[in-house]
Amino acid sequence: MMHDMWKPLAIALASTSLLASPLAAEDEPLTDSQIVVEAQAAGAPMWTIETDAGAVILVGEIRAVPKSTPWYPDRLEIATREADRVILRSAPKFSPGDVFRLIFSGGKITKLPKKSVAADYLSQEQRARLAALEAEYDIDYDRRSFLMTSFDLLARRLDFDDDTVKDATDIVKKAANKADVPIIRPERFRGEDLLDNLAEAPPTDHIPCLEAAMSATEAGQPIIEKRGDDWRSFDIPAVMNNPLEVALGTCWPWADDELGEEIRESWVSMIADASTKPGVTLAVVPLRVLAEPEGVLDQLEAQNFLIGGPDWRGKPSGNSGG
Repeated sequence: MMHDMWKPLAIALASTSLLASPLAAEDEPLTDSQIVVEAQAAGAPMWTIETDAGAVILVGEIRAVPKSTPWYPDRLEIATREADRVILRSAPKFSPGDVFRLIFSGGKITKLPKKSVAADYLSQEQRARLAALEAEYDIDYDRRSFLMTSFDLLARRLDFDDDTVKDATDIVKKAANKADVPIIRPERFRGEDLLDNLAEAPPTDHIPCLEAAMSATEAGQPIIEKRGDDWRSFDIPAVMNNPLEVALGTCWPWADDELGEEIRESWVSMIADASTKPGVTLAVVPLRVLAEPEGVLDQLEAQNFLIGGPDWRGKPSGNSGG
C-alpha cells in the first residue's frame, strides 16, 4: 500500500554533444571541464555553474523517462565516477510507528471526510468530468479522496510510469556508490510529519491536483512520449507545460506551501554550499523544482550565480512595435 501511494510521486545535448572527447585513460583523471562535457553528452538537460573552485552540474530530472526517449546514461555514469561529490534527492523516512499511523488514520488520507462525496466539493463541470472518467474506466471515485483519485488516474489509468528506463537519480547513485564518490542528500522528511500534513489537509486543497490529473488522463498516452522527447530536446518550457508534468507538480507534496518551500530552500542551500567546494559537484534535481517560476534556478540567479544551460523560462511574449 505504501509503495502504491508514493510510486507516482516517488510517481534531462543535441547531436553535436555526442562528439565529446573520448574518455581519457583510466589512470588519467578527467579535468573539471572534461567532466562537464561527459555529463552534457548524456543528453539530459542540465545547467552548469562555474566557480573559482570548480563547477556545479545540475541535471534536470524527470521521473519515468519513456524507453522511447533516446539518451546516454553511460556518459552520466562516467561523469559521476569522476566527480568529487554528488547531490541526490532523499526518500521520506518512515518508521514502523508511521505504518501503524497510516493504518489507523488511513481513512483521512484515502477517503473523503465522514459520509461526504465528490459532488459536495466539486463544481458541476468538475464532477461531470470525473463521472466521464469513472464510466470510461469502470471505477467509482465518489468516496475516494481527491489525492488518491489523482494518483490512480495518473499511475493506473494513464499508466505514465510503465515501460520506462531508470531515473537519473538511480543511475548516479549506483555509479557513485561503485566509485566511492560521496553522496549528499537533503534532510529526510519524517514520515510522521508527512502523514500528519496529509491527514490535516481539507479535500479542497487537492482539487487542483484532481483537475490536473483529469486533464492529463483525458489527453492520453501521447503526452507521455512528448514529455520525454521535449526533455531530450531541452525544450524546458514544453516539458513544464506538459499536462503530465503539470499534474505531478500540482499534486502533494510539491504544491503544499510548507513542504514545497522547504524542498526548494533545501536544494538552493545545498547547491550554494557546493559552489564553495573544490572540484566538480554533480546534482540530480527534479526538473520542476529547478525550472518552475521562483524555483531553484531563479533563486540561484537572484543570488548572482552565473548559470549556463538551456532556457528554462521560455521567451517572454512582450509587445512588438515601434
